[in-house]
Amino acid sequence: MNGDNHLFVWTADEIARGEIPAEHARELTEVLRWSQDFLVSPHPDLGRGGPVCPYTQPSLRRDLFYIAVPRDPRADLSKTVARLRSWHERLSTGLDEEERELLAVLIVLPGLDYTDSTELDLLQRKAKDDFVANGLMIGQFHPVCDEPGLWNPSFRPLRAPVPLLAVRRMLVFDLLFLVGDLGHADSYLRRFAPAIPARVRHQLVTRLVSTDSREALSA
Repeated sequence: MNGDNHLFVWTADEIARGEIPAEHARELTEVLRWSQDFLVSPHPDLGRGGPVCPYTQPSLRRDLFYIAVPRDPRADLSKTVARLRSWHERLSTGLDEEERELLAVLIVLPGLDYTDSTELDLLQRKAKDDFVANGLMIGQFHPVCDEPGLWNPSFRPLRAPVPLLAVRRMLVFDLLFLVGDLGHADSYLRRFAPAIPARVRHQLVTRLVSTDSREALSA
């Protein structure tokens, strides 16, 4: 187990071996089982081939899949979530490029309402600007999350048994998740297309966040 004043952090293997305190065992085990079953498997409603999350299985296999819980559930959750960025950076130390792309850190938030995702959605939106600006993706998962699938809008890929947030490195394939926001799209292009002049990059970003950008990019 790792940890600091804000978080306890375990690897998936530690959770699988039961090396976790009893008060967190149910949520951590449930999230790990969901990750090993749902995320790594194909789904008939996904809208594309392959597993729901292509990165989970290799992340689990390389022992780069971490699950955290707040040390103090009464603490300011926005500050606790902000620590995830520091933890991702800390756990990335010494990893090669491929391993950094597979590193995932989830924070389980069992104190949130299981029937209403509003508070979790707000936490994710408040944190996303900072995470994306630092080259990270942060996604929210909740038992009643209504976020539609990218390839099938009727599919709900972000539904999990427990409210949680997941953090991983931003990848070149993430553009479609970022085109709706001017700052996020600009962060993406600065990271993956640094040679593009600022004026041209601004023009591209403006087009990316236009109303029909998702349809244009997926056509």
